[in-house]
Amino acid sequence: MSTQQRPRGTQDMIGEAAARFDHVIETFNRVRKLYGFGRVEVPVFEATAVFSRSLGETTDVVAKEMYCFEDRGGDPLTLRPEFTAGIARAYIENGWQQLSPLKVAAWGPLFRYERPQKGRFRQFHQLDAEVLGAGEPASDVEVIALAAQLLTELGVADRVVLQLNTLGDAETRGAWREALVAHFSAHLDVLSAESKERLAKNPLRILDSKAESDKALVADAPRIDAYMTAEAGAFFESVQKGLQASGVAFTRNTALVRGFDYYRHTAFEFVTEALGAQGTVIGGGRYDGLIGSMGGPETPAVGWAGGIERLAMLVGEPRATPVQVAVVAVGAAGEEAALRLLAGLRAKGVAAEQGWRGNLKKKMERAGKSGARIAVLIGEDEVAKGIVTLRDLGTGEQVLATMAEAVTAIRARLAGGGLKG
Repeated sequence: MSTQQRPRGTQDMIGEAAARFDHVIETFNRVRKLYGFGRVEVPVFEATAVFSRSLGETTDVVAKEMYCFEDRGGDPLTLRPEFTAGIARAYIENGWQQLSPLKVAAWGPLFRYERPQKGRFRQFHQLDAEVLGAGEPASDVEVIALAAQLLTELGVADRVVLQLNTLGDAETRGAWREALVAHFSAHLDVLSAESKERLAKNPLRILDSKAESDKALVADAPRIDAYMTAEAGAFFESVQKGLQASGVAFTRNTALVRGFDYYRHTAFEFVTEALGAQGTVIGGGRYDGLIGSMGGPETPAVGWAGGIERLAMLVGEPRATPVQVAVVAVGAAGEEAALRLLAGLRAKGVAAEQGWRGNLKKKMERAGKSGARIAVLIGEDEVAKGIVTLRDLGTGEQVLATMAEAVTAIRARLAGGGLKG
């Protein structure tokens, strides 16, 4: 691979692509704060056992997709393929159970060696939200409502459908699993090779099969509702009522499953067809058994992850540039005065920039293309008189302001909608 070529399955971003990506993250950070989800940071790499224990040795992620290596001390390490296992490890190691219920959120890069395709990369990025130490149905509602509001604020909710299911409690899941094994075992002659392998290791995953030979069998497979305990049924009913009270619409998908035994009760996916083939943009569920299976205290937990790249593809045109003011300076004295004005504007929360190159005409052309509402002209004459010229880049109107009052005048005119505001 050339030193001038990026590795396969990675990406470089600038301009519109970077603006979409940034918009998703900014919106997520704003919305998760409304719900009281604090930021959590965990390492980009962990001991390989963190992921092999949490994801299961037989999964494709562990067997084929993880980036594993030994450090110089010979310790087996892995670049994180997902967030939850690392957060669970941190919860155990740092004794965070004393803080429960703990509401945390993260975002950043993840790594999986898989075939790159539209919206899927080997280094990709996800948003993540988790509630640790809460076993009440209301915490399931909380994380789902957070995801729903994020999609609404991104302006993509009308193109995404929330699919909801339950995996029941341990008793429910065990009985359903036995029924599925019996059902599929009776039709081994038509079961796909992949599903035969799953039958021995992870029979619930057969319900995810895309193989044509499996479709009829999956359609006729036993449904979990027939094996639901009263307690599990009541839990799912509470989640549905909570979502309805929160104004979150959903559809029931009885084929929506999670393969690992530590998953309990709620499973959900926000699905879209706007990216071509049906795809999940946010998915999650309740994983009450994970932290206990990793050697920690038995801890109820629920959460979700969402692909930043996929969400960014849904967003459409990014928001207009945030630059509000373009400062155009001419001459050494004008440049110095411009720096003072820029510092004053930015200190008051006004997004401003200055063009450094070219003559006055070129700088004004750049200002016109910047998306700014107001241009501020500062030349030798303006400096000598202690004034600046404010020009409305939409209407072409101009007014004068003293340098001492320039920041106040600009803010007033931005708030008022024009130079006459």
